[in-house]
Amino acid sequence: MLGITADNKLKRLLVVGDRVLIKPKDSSDRTSSGLYLPPTVQEKEQVQSGYVIKVGPGYPIPVATEDEPWKETEEKVKYMPLQAQEGDLALYLQRNAIEVQYEGEQYVIVPQSSILMLERMEDLG
Repeated sequence: MLGITADNKLKRLLVVGDRVLIKPKDSSDRTSSGLYLPPTVQEKEQVQSGYVIKVGPGYPIPVATEDEPWKETEEKVKYMPLQAQEGDLALYLQRNAIEVQYEGEQYVIVPQSSILMLERMEDLG
């Protein structure tokens, strides 16, 4: 039995399809003007942010069929990769997020279509 540590516990997780595993940032419980918000108001916020932890393989691309049906073909699925990458800061729609808890940590799983914007630390220029 392999030992699970903080740096390898997520290696066992496979994110499926066009989904992205996000570690939500701690939302502030007060507004920029200093008003404290109750948890019920925070839950209704539509746009949240968090860090991309893992991404799925992407959108499946149909395999082109050849003219020769008798030929053996490998049914390998090809994927169009997602724009999101591990380590990106994502702004996503909360209403499409599925909250999960894994190894005592809170995460959300969202489809890439629910991600509004990504901030990447490396220069995109």
